[in-house]
Amino acid sequence: MDHTPTAAQSKWLCVPQTIRLSGSGSLEVNQQLETLASQGAPQCWGSMNPDQTDRSSHIWSIEETKFAHRTMQIQFADQKQEFNKRPSKIGRRSLSRSISQSSTDSYSSAASYTDSSDDETSPRDKQQKNSKGNGDFCIKNIKQADFGRREIEIAEQEMPALMALRKRAQGEKPLAGAKVVGCTHITAQTAVLMETLSALGAQCRWAACNIYSTQNEVAAALAEGGFSVFAWKGESEDDFWWCIDRCVNVEGWQPNMILDDGGDLTHWIYKKYPNMFKKIKGIVEESVTGVHRLYQLSKAGKLCVPAMNVNDSVTKQKFDNLYCCRESILDGLKRTTDVMFGGKQVVVCGYGEVGKGCCAALKAMGSIVYVTEIDPICALQACMDGFRLVKLNEVIRQVDIVITCTGNKNVVVREYLDRMKNGCIVCNMGHSNTEIDVASLRTPELTWERVRSQVDHVIWPDGKRIVLLAEGRLLNLSCSTVPTFVLSITATTQALALIELYNAPEGRYKQDVYLLPKKMDEYVASLHLPTFDAHLTELTDEQAKYLGLNKNGPFKPNYYRY
Repeated sequence: MDHTPTAAQSKWLCVPQTIRLSGSGSLEVNQQLETLASQGAPQCWGSMNPDQTDRSSHIWSIEETKFAHRTMQIQFADQKQEFNKRPSKIGRRSLSRSISQSSTDSYSSAASYTDSSDDETSPRDKQQKNSKGNGDFCIKNIKQADFGRREIEIAEQEMPALMALRKRAQGEKPLAGAKVVGCTHITAQTAVLMETLSALGAQCRWAACNIYSTQNEVAAALAEGGFSVFAWKGESEDDFWWCIDRCVNVEGWQPNMILDDGGDLTHWIYKKYPNMFKKIKGIVEESVTGVHRLYQLSKAGKLCVPAMNVNDSVTKQKFDNLYCCRESILDGLKRTTDVMFGGKQVVVCGYGEVGKGCCAALKAMGSIVYVTEIDPICALQACMDGFRLVKLNEVIRQVDIVITCTGNKNVVVREYLDRMKNGCIVCNMGHSNTEIDVASLRTPELTWERVRSQVDHVIWPDGKRIVLLAEGRLLNLSCSTVPTFVLSITATTQALALIELYNAPEGRYKQDVYLLPKKMDEYVASLHLPTFDAHLTELTDEQAKYLGLNKNGPFKPNYYRY
């Protein structure tokens, strides 16, 4: 069949026409519009699904509004009213300019709701009180509390172990008298932990360990519930330390337990208020870097209280690093870049638990995955899992995505950034903000262009650009969400570690770093098994005797004391 256009069709193809598009209001449709406009075709566009429209990049008309009135059919009256509110003429804007103006809290890649009517006033300059008149908190907007409460209620459904702890230990109040100061990510899942600790008898004051990961609505719900929380999404570095100080330095309140993620809270108390350690019973630390800092203090003889390393608890470590990152790496990259993984060349720096999870997910999506590693055991594991082991400088020019998962510093330095191909995506899944040398990119010859929240183009003088996510901070905590079930494992481990340190008889724990007792680690796992309707096999008396084990398992009814 001949598909050659007729003369009339050829004329139609050459002469500018009115193009009517109906799409979901995405950036891709905007690109279609601008391409058509560059070819001389006036256009009008209405979204076929208002719920999918990216309103920050929504273009209603490129020509006169009166032209749009003649060519567009507005089905609903409220849509027509909204249309009529638009200026009579909208100048053409470049895509990058249009998107860069949309980088507000109303577009949150981390699924955190923020009222677009919020002003730009710093929360530190606001006087806020909850419905009971309490103002011992500093958050973005207390009016978001109802929304945050619904988020917390959703999280409770995926955190069965914490809910079980509330039921089993609430009557005994194993944390009665505990004053816990915490520095973790302020999310719905953390809120479930905080409310569980409160139900077990503890008083809590909390700050965020990451300037981007706070869910403002959850912070509002906690503040409304009477918690002293100091955090908001998009803090400055100065805000970050100010919030930690407000948690610690308060008249009439002395913490006796520390729950930390990254070691910043512990560091701040050592630096500013070392005398507080006289009353602190212990530290619970959940991150690789925070634990590393504790071991350094212990080796130097400067650790003056017992510390519990929950990062290396088997259950927590597997879920928080391997299983979590296997899902959240794809989530974060998709939300920020809409990248298609099939056929892409990706280099993952580090093949620990985080790297293993990232590599498994990317391989399953059809990516060509390279691995860099310094440890021969992990390197051999990468080879056995089917990944090519390389040095970063061997592949840096050809890869499409660079992901750091080492927990180290300066893994991707300016030399590598200069050699990357145009459009390379650079992100971090390892330690907070040290793996990518972002500071080296803040120089006059390079241009930074904000695309959307947590997405920047860094442009070289020759026009080459890389896509930097979350300014080098943790991708999954800044640009996506971590599965709630994963955080249930972590939070339950933290809660049991607090209970163990707080209730331990004097002398059981010295001024050193300890792992959570194995039977308590197993207890964390057992509390989550009912979710899967899983049934453990019981040993016979003969089997138990052969193995030298208690056939009833390692758990005792009074699980937080032994």
